[in-house]
Amino acid sequence: CCFSRGEKNAGFDVLYHNMKHGQLATKELAEFVRERAAIEETYSKSMSKLAKMASNGSPQGTFAPMWDVFRVSSDKLALCHLELMRKMNDLIRDINKYGEEQVKIHRKTKEEMVGTVEAVQALQVQSGHLQKSKEGYHAKCLELDRLRKEGAPQKELEKAELKSKKAAESFGLCIEKYNRVGGEFEQKMSESAQKFQDIEEAHLRQMKQLIKGYSHSIEDTHVQVGQVHEEFKQNVENIGIDNLIQKFAEQKGTGKERPALAGFEEYMTALAPEGGKKSRAKAFRIPGLGKRDKEPDST
Repeated sequence: CCFSRGEKNAGFDVLYHNMKHGQLATKELAEFVRERAAIEETYSKSMSKLAKMASNGSPQGTFAPMWDVFRVSSDKLALCHLELMRKMNDLIRDINKYGEEQVKIHRKTKEEMVGTVEAVQALQVQSGHLQKSKEGYHAKCLELDRLRKEGAPQKELEKAELKSKKAAESFGLCIEKYNRVGGEFEQKMSESAQKFQDIEEAHLRQMKQLIKGYSHSIEDTHVQVGQVHEEFKQNVENIGIDNLIQKFAEQKGTGKERPALAGFEEYMTALAPEGGKKSRAKAFRIPGLGKRDKEPDST
């Protein structure tokens, strides 16, 4: 295991903190999806506002029926994005639920790895002892070598040799203990590293599953939006110019009957006195006629 090696035996800390970073990733994913939901909500409200604008379009003129096509399309788009916002909110709940389970798993893992923590600490302590014992043995050897070169008395040499021998024995025992503690560390660390890997693999699988839900929701909405746009285009094509003009004529037309032609006789009939009584009528001229009628005689 590449995390059980290293001067300071910091592999456990690296793996443990990496596991904890998984909680941060989960929180950040929830925040990202929450922001996307807010964007979809804003967009939905904007489309609803646009639909209202279309419904308030001028009812005058031949173009007026087209505003209903805009209104229906905008309303449907608003619903598409509102539905995506709801799906995003559902996904946030799933992410938060996973986050809660994640905290429990990490807490349990920490409890299970107390033995590994102790093994790491024991190895670090023994590593310090080994270094100190090594330095002591090295110092005694240098001292003995110096005394020999200087031709020190035999008694002094024997004393230095004894100290060097004891230092060597102590160093040997320290090496033996370090190797034993190191073996225990290797075993514990290997088990813990496998546990960390299992947790990380499960975490990444779960995160990818959540992202897949995010992706599918957006994909579904894009399909729905595409259908709305296609329907809008088709509706525009279906409403021909002749239809618009005919509809305008049907709604705003003032009647189909032509006005009757007026004649001189009908006009004179309308002027005839009621009850057969005669009355004096002033002479008048009809434009275009070259004759003047005389006043009727009264008897």
